[in-house]
Amino acid sequence: MNSTPPEPVQSPAQASLYATFFRLWPYLWPHGRKDLQQRVFIAFALLVLAKVTTMVVPFTYKWATDALVAITETSDTTSVAPGDALHWLWGAPLLLTALYGLTRIAMALFTQIRDGLFAKVAMHAVRRIASQLFAHLHSLSLNFHLERKTGGLTRVLERGRNAIEELSRLMILTLIPTIIELILVLGILAWEFDWSFALVVAVMITAYLTYTYYATKWRMEIRRRMNESDTDANTKAIDSLLNFETVKYFGAESREIERYDASMARYERASTQTYTSLAVLNGGQAVIFTIGMVAVMIMAAREVMAGDASIGSFVLVNAMLIQLYMPLNFMGMVYRQIKQAVIDIDDMFAILARNPEIRDAPDARPLVIDQAAVAFEDVHFAYRADRPILRGISFSVPAGKTVALVGPSGAGKSTISRLLFRFYEPQSGRIRIDGQDIAQTQQKSLRSAIGMVPQDTVLFNDTIGYNIRYGRWDATEAEIREAARLAQIDSFIESLPEGYDTQVGERGLKLSGGEKQRVAIARTILKSPPILILDEATSALDSFTEKEIQDALDRVSRDRTTLVIAHRLSTVVGADEIIVLDKGEIVERGTHMDLLESGGVYAAMWNRQREIDEATRTLLRAQEEESAESFRTHVGD
Repeated sequence: MNSTPPEPVQSPAQASLYATFFRLWPYLWPHGRKDLQQRVFIAFALLVLAKVTTMVVPFTYKWATDALVAITETSDTTSVAPGDALHWLWGAPLLLTALYGLTRIAMALFTQIRDGLFAKVAMHAVRRIASQLFAHLHSLSLNFHLERKTGGLTRVLERGRNAIEELSRLMILTLIPTIIELILVLGILAWEFDWSFALVVAVMITAYLTYTYYATKWRMEIRRRMNESDTDANTKAIDSLLNFETVKYFGAESREIERYDASMARYERASTQTYTSLAVLNGGQAVIFTIGMVAVMIMAAREVMAGDASIGSFVLVNAMLIQLYMPLNFMGMVYRQIKQAVIDIDDMFAILARNPEIRDAPDARPLVIDQAAVAFEDVHFAYRADRPILRGISFSVPAGKTVALVGPSGAGKSTISRLLFRFYEPQSGRIRIDGQDIAQTQQKSLRSAIGMVPQDTVLFNDTIGYNIRYGRWDATEAEIREAARLAQIDSFIESLPEGYDTQVGERGLKLSGGEKQRVAIARTILKSPPILILDEATSALDSFTEKEIQDALDRVSRDRTTLVIAHRLSTVVGADEIIVLDKGEIVERGTHMDLLESGGVYAAMWNRQREIDEATRTLLRAQEEESAESFRTHVGD
């Protein structure tokens, strides 16, 4: 048996930025893609070049300022004659101002080219990990999907995709450039002035980031309460409006308005706190940054007054710190978004870390179909250890024969079909096809040999032709039409304006129950499997449609090894053998006539269904007679 328990995974709360980025790195550095690796190198080079250029911008401002000061101190610029030495000095501020503009343009271009180059790397990572997760979801057991909400899984997939893009953008395009810029600023201040300037700025940045970290954590809790109150108010509004008639029946408008207003009052308080906390965050950041900037500017002013620095140096300090304010101002948002991205990515990796419960054995071989005979040998199974479903089931379905499974709900009938498909593994016992233990065969080959017509047919939100072709993707148009003809749905399809290109809607809701069943039968006919499972395929249909669908099913199952799971006993009277299950055990078996003659469980079920059917027919006849009498009376009048 190859069933393995899921591995424990790290809780999202335990996730760290380093651990998540480390797990994400193989996707951001794609092995075997030299073109993308080159993009990473070029993007990083442009990142450094953009930040170096950013540091040059304040210097051009400084040089232009010093040149203007030099002119005003040396001569009256209006009396400078062409060819005079001061003429070139007079033109220097203009050239330096132009250089200032060019460096700003270069800084912007380097940044935008970097972002454009890295976008393909980030989106390739998104695509790879999303495709890997989607494939992994299909490899997990049916039990996993039954325990999870499909909408929840798609949300994990969607949030994970967005989080990868967000984290790569924030890390590569925001956080790392900001760190480089901080290092360059500190280095320039230490080199241009002395270490005390760098120390003051370092203290200011440390205080700024520490304050931002704690204030943002505080705000995140407030925003959580605001979002919860918003969701609560929205839910109450939708629920009340959906039940509009009920509200009117009981004259409960005022009560509904009070409930909604109470939720909105909570939202009002939380949203007010959110905006107030934002003001506290922004105000505190501005105070800390301004104190640090003014302290450094005072130090620079003293240097200028002492004659140790130029006016341009004073301007340089101001321009450099103002330029630094913008990336620092984003740190609160960056922290919050990175934290959320880490949680979302970790949710996705938690699913990827979960091992499939049903795996192919290392030495598994493709299933080889000879006669397509099926045998269950002393099979025991339970979804939970304290609730056994099958207790030592043994039976066989000879090649080309039809065996029916009947019994009350919860007897284990549908579980047998799931075990045959290997959606689950039995705790003990074996299931064989042509003598081959299916636990030692490849799942893909096993499932390609079995066709299923379920009770609740769910179609893809695509065309009728697409849903039929799903049985065998390489089928020709002629084969699709032939399958539809055998399923007795071809005339219906051809009567539609768009024919086989008609959209069936979400889960096939644009088609009736009988039409959906015929599409499912056509799909199975196209697959042409040697083994067929009919899982209560007509139980949800009316009597007239049931008869038509049953005729189609009889044609499909002819000369195939067929296992029928039935609720209505009238559909299995022609089976070669009928097996009666109760509480996970076989209590009777035999042909329809043999079981009736024995007068056991099957006979009791048969008689009860006949009584129900007779009562239904009597009711219908009474309704028809009443309608006819009403019609005659109306005509007589």
